[in-house]
Amino acid sequence: MGALAGRVAVITGAGRGIGREHALLFAKEGAAVVVNDLGGSNAGEGADSGPAQEVVREIVAAGGTAVSNSDDVATWDGAQKLVAQAVSEFGGLDVVVNNAGILRDAFIAGMTEAQWDAVIAVHLKGHAAVLHHAAAHWKQQSKAGDQPKAAVINTASASGTTIPNPGQANYGAAKAGIAALTLVAADELARYGVRVNAIAPIARTRLTLATPGMGEMMAAEAEAAADGGFDAFSPANIAPLVAYLAAESCPITGKVFAVQGGAISELASWHDVKTIETEGPWLIDDIAARLP
Repeated sequence: MGALAGRVAVITGAGRGIGREHALLFAKEGAAVVVNDLGGSNAGEGADSGPAQEVVREIVAAGGTAVSNSDDVATWDGAQKLVAQAVSEFGGLDVVVNNAGILRDAFIAGMTEAQWDAVIAVHLKGHAAVLHHAAAHWKQQSKAGDQPKAAVINTASASGTTIPNPGQANYGAAKAGIAALTLVAADELARYGVRVNAIAPIARTRLTLATPGMGEMMAAEAEAAADGGFDAFSPANIAPLVAYLAAESCPITGKVFAVQGGAISELASWHDVKTIETEGPWLIDDIAARLP
């Protein structure tokens, strides 16, 4: 029996890259998987059901269970249809892995409204929309006396948590928002038997290969690992942590983990590093003298 035997999982952005590796491992570990992917470009333009269907074919050929879905999770309606498909196809829903994302990099001074809106919509709203409809399903299930043992794994990024990346104000803001959404959802949904965590992965994908500086480094690492060495940037390195967080036996909730290669690190949220106080009204000169 696999670690996810009997679990029903929805994985967004699962047609390529990190999401594809999640889907393949989940199915190998016994989960029934709804492989969601709109099939657009790096910038979120266009649509193609092919990538999701190809992953499903690969899973089924290996003896696993999966169906494809090409709904747009950046819309409330698309997210609702995705959750409904999991329930209708497999009789329930146990795991949501929010992974779908795009890039429209630009420096703040030159960023267009469309560049901002598109990235926030796919990443932050896309996470929130699927989470909303899954949470509503689990709440109803819990209220009916059938307490879920469900899990949500969101996808943040180093760009929004530990390493501010110039040119990615939209992406970094969305990913930071996802980390915050994760912590709030973990507190809200615990009463319904739902755990919520997030990962901040670093791996070689279409998006990272298109990121200046990062793409060249990751491509070089792939060439170096071609002779059988460990490929630290392979997206396959990310999936085992997500599978563990999705397992019914996992107790962890309300955490954000950085994961890359052979390293997993728990991240801390904003916290006090220095406090200054006054017994009366603040004076500007006093603040200037005492703040670092």
